[in-house]
Amino acid sequence: MSLIFDLRQRFLEKAINYYGPFLGAGVKLVEMRKDFRYAKVEMPLTFYNKNYMGTQFGGSLYAMVDPWYMLMLIKNLGKDYIVWDKAATINFRKPGRGKVFAEFTLTEEILDEIRDTVEKTVKTDRVFRVEIKDESGKLIADVDKVLYIRKKSG
Repeated sequence: MSLIFDLRQRFLEKAINYYGPFLGAGVKLVEMRKDFRYAKVEMPLTFYNKNYMGTQFGGSLYAMVDPWYMLMLIKNLGKDYIVWDKAATINFRKPGRGKVFAEFTLTEEILDEIRDTVEKTVKTDRVFRVEIKDESGKLIADVDKVLYIRKKSG
């Protein structure tokens, strides 16, 4: 069982880098922990994701952070839950002039809070803040991702 899980995990880690929006923008999954509670992605500045001003294209910055919390919640909450991206807001703080990074973390406390809220209210919208930083750790953009979460009926 563990071998099958390890193979699926490694396949996902490699295959996701070939997802169209990631491939075109140069987004790479750097790390995904086996428990799907931490992920790190990076994106270098390339011809394909450079805007007119020669900096990171805003759409590529958003694309690099888009699916992660949804995927991580689906894997951690299990088949009894429905998770959808609902909304997002991106705030550009500084031009991205090189490689940029984003990290995603889920704690047991966050998962317990979501389960408790859904148990009491049937559904919830949860906001996750993602910071996109450059190689020196300076904030390039922050993204508030709103995810819709509920239990499946029946």
